[in-house]
Amino acid sequence: MLGNTNNNPLISIVTPAYNSEAYIKDAIDSVLKQTYVNWEMIIVDDCSKDKTVEMVRQYSDPRIKLVQLSKNSGPAVARNTAMENARGRYLAFLDSDDQWLPEKLEKQLLHMQENDIAFSFTKYMKVDEDGKDIGTIVEAPDTLSYKRLLKDNVIGCLTVMVDKEKVGNLKMENIRTRQDWVLWLTILKKGFQAHGLQEVLAKYRERPNSVSSNKLKMAKQNWKVYREIEGFGLVKSIIIFIIHLFHKAKRIL
Repeated sequence: MLGNTNNNPLISIVTPAYNSEAYIKDAIDSVLKQTYVNWEMIIVDDCSKDKTVEMVRQYSDPRIKLVQLSKNSGPAVARNTAMENARGRYLAFLDSDDQWLPEKLEKQLLHMQENDIAFSFTKYMKVDEDGKDIGTIVEAPDTLSYKRLLKDNVIGCLTVMVDKEKVGNLKMENIRTRQDWVLWLTILKKGFQAHGLQEVLAKYRERPNSVSSNKLKMAKQNWKVYREIEGFGLVKSIIIFIIHLFHKAKRIL
């Protein structure tokens, strides 16, 4: 680990983990295979009841750092803890059940540096619980504004990289789900745009019992974001909520 330099900045990888023994090795190994080597991976264990911690401790690479929470607090607290411990200029996000392709960090960082970008994301592919490709590619629009992201959250958390020097310090809302989407909205409200890199650089694992697979719960959380976090009135919330459902249905169909 070289620390932060202009040409070779340190990238801090934010990884929350909870009962991830079946998948976390794949996540860590995908980081170890990165062609860009100046990174630190901050894994925050949220009081796992399985062997997640033991598996992380098997890695001797000093770039992999384990932080253990004293009580189960949810992914927002875990991610915030990782961000508080991050030393890099850039932040990247990788959940413990997802993976990156080997050139992810290198290509994304170069794209951001060459184009003076503060916030970027990429295309990604979906895999099943066993890591097998299910034939779904999630596209990345060239740019996203705050207004557009409100109506259609197409940013995969596992693909995001942000430049803290440009956007400032970050903190996620302490909600059980959608905290990543709220953070992206917060950044874009400052006047930034999210820039999509037109290349598949990550693998998102679809698990049948995950929170993100429960469509009703996610819809309820979207409504909560509009009403309680963004503070929209009833009519505006209904309109944006319906538009969001329409975009979601289009992607499914």
